[in-house]
Amino acid sequence: MQKRILIVEDDVHISNIISMNLKLVNYATTQVYDGAAALEEIRRDRYDLILLDVMIPQIDGFALMEKIRSYSTPVIFLTAKNSVFDKVNGLKLGADDYMVKPFEAIELLARIETVLRRYGKEEQVIAFQHLQVDLDKRVVMMEGQAVELTPKEYDLLVVLLKNKNIALTREQFIEKVWGADYYGETRTVDMHIKSLRKKLALHEQIKTIFKVGYRLED
Repeated sequence: MQKRILIVEDDVHISNIISMNLKLVNYATTQVYDGAAALEEIRRDRYDLILLDVMIPQIDGFALMEKIRSYSTPVIFLTAKNSVFDKVNGLKLGADDYMVKPFEAIELLARIETVLRRYGKEEQVIAFQHLQVDLDKRVVMMEGQAVELTPKEYDLLVVLLKNKNIALTREQFIEKVWGADYYGETRTVDMHIKSLRKKLALHEQIKTIFKVGYRLED
């Protein structure tokens, strides 16, 4: 089932970009542009997570947070403010995370995933065309048959699936799969991608992005 995310952001351009990136990785989104509309939406419907800008019209983000705290819906604050006071205030009000604009889409997706996992809302099985990946068991099934992957191949596959339709650089793959302290060549990413394409019949789905890296596409 798709996770539902409410985007409360008064900048229409930023809101649309966030919504587009979330939809690419299979989240369902609703967009509102002021605190009063957000409060009405939260009272009317259920959401798995709220992305809440601080500086919004009618009811600001901090005031809205106080009004919706009893709903126990995870909240990530989005704001241009970068002061320690604002960050501490937001977290004290019950927000689960705090992101300063501008931010990269991949970072936002990672933060959302972390918060949903904390609340037990993350999908435990990811389906993609002829594949099913059980995140708890670390098992990959292709057309009903288990496929043996090395630990790094598996981790790389999960990163691709969770960032479907988003181009990632080799450096981003290295950081997410091998860790920030890895000092080897980025060529290892190419080798593992080649192996995944072969083992999982993903030659057409894993696209090479010239001078960038790779993207998994439907």
